[in-house]
Amino acid sequence: MLFHLQNNILKPSTKPDAKRISEFETIPHPTEQQKFPFNKELQYYLFGKRLLPDELPFPIEMVQEHYQTGYIIFSKGVQQSKTGYVCNRCGNKESHLFFTFACARCLKQCTYCRKCIMMGRVSECTPLLSWNGAQPEQFVNKETNLAWEGTLSKGQQLASNQVVQAINHQRSLLVWAVCGAGKTEVLFAGIHTALTNGKRVCIATPRTDVVLELSPRLKKVFPAVDIATLYGGSEDRGKNAPLTISTTHQLLRYYEAFDTLIIDEVDAFPYSLDETLEYAASQARKRTASTIYLSATPSAKMQAQVKVNKLQAVTISARYHGKMLPVPTFEWCGNWEKKLQKNKLPRNLLLWIKQHHENGRPIFLFVPKIVRLEKVTSLLQKEYGDIVAGVHAKDKERKEKVESFRKGTIRILVTTTILERGVTVENVQVGVLGAEGTIFTESALVQIAGRAGRSSTYSNGDVRFFHYGKTNEMVAAKNHIRRMNYRAKQGGFLGE
Repeated sequence: MLFHLQNNILKPSTKPDAKRISEFETIPHPTEQQKFPFNKELQYYLFGKRLLPDELPFPIEMVQEHYQTGYIIFSKGVQQSKTGYVCNRCGNKESHLFFTFACARCLKQCTYCRKCIMMGRVSECTPLLSWNGAQPEQFVNKETNLAWEGTLSKGQQLASNQVVQAINHQRSLLVWAVCGAGKTEVLFAGIHTALTNGKRVCIATPRTDVVLELSPRLKKVFPAVDIATLYGGSEDRGKNAPLTISTTHQLLRYYEAFDTLIIDEVDAFPYSLDETLEYAASQARKRTASTIYLSATPSAKMQAQVKVNKLQAVTISARYHGKMLPVPTFEWCGNWEKKLQKNKLPRNLLLWIKQHHENGRPIFLFVPKIVRLEKVTSLLQKEYGDIVAGVHAKDKERKEKVESFRKGTIRILVTTTILERGVTVENVQVGVLGAEGTIFTESALVQIAGRAGRSSTYSNGDVRFFHYGKTNEMVAAKNHIRRMNYRAKQGGFLGE
């Protein structure tokens, strides 16, 4: 499809005598590009990305000029196939997620994708722009010193070696590590190796909370490396860097950008349930890239791939401090929802909270639904005041509340599964009210239990599942943790 300028808007050519040619046929050969100067700021902004014209903070005339000289490629955003429409940005093929409208841009009935509309509207007449040239000078790291003087445990060191080998040999690897094993530290040597060899690295995770926790840690470990931190509303939006820390949603803007893609918490919602995010990850990595998957609870599908040797894996069955994982205790609390309707909480839950609060221990209390969270939070605030707060996915003050919990201003944090992973608070005690809820799967409960005992100073956290009837998921989670403790003991990883 050939695009042209009209009223300062890139439009598909609609002239009757327009020659319908592939966009690639208008591009000069790479060696011929050297005859044409290019804008280095545009190169830096667009390299390794696939963006809408509206996302480029450059004059449209400049973009058109770089297209004509071959530095920019235009590809179709949405196109029609034999079986229906396809979105080339998010991979959507579901007919009910496309909508046709009278378009002011192409003056025709035009179809756009509703699946990725939150990233800006992409339609049949909307081109996706990519850079077609050399890598910017800014991506070549002159200094990549690793400013970390910590010591890896035996299990961490074995995994770290495997990560380095996977990156060097451009292979995929699953790092199956228990909660609190120190997965981030396991990555340091591999990231350093990649950056030293001029490779671009991205760490992607489904949760914004994890991005916010990882960013300052990696900036401290790689002080000389430019790092982009990307999530919804991030100040770094548009920034390109050798090392990127991003939510998986932000990968929709990248195209063949990364030599090494690390996907943290690969089993977590929404990545685990949204094919769009898996598509985004596959598009963001180079065809020869190494992919490192991190998880404490890999899916059955991924475990099956490991069993038949389709995916290489390394297991860390013990935490970095060499102590056992806290095993959850089941505690029946009766019909707690009925009690809530009468503005009451289960007596054994209140006693548990009182005991830990009086001993100066912070408390994580997980509940299955936002409406229950608000009621539980209100009742606890009547007893303990401002040291109690509730947080959920739609909470606009979520970031501030989590930070206050880390600092100790908030002592009791009531939350949904949104904080089941990625948040570390020393000496925290963990409770789940309504552990029989369907949202509390084996994976979720293992992650929730993993919030406790992460510190070497406080390795024996208390984990309580308050329930109105045991479920198979609760039992599976408990057995999962016991199994990992057994493997750690058999492998000699405990008591290091």
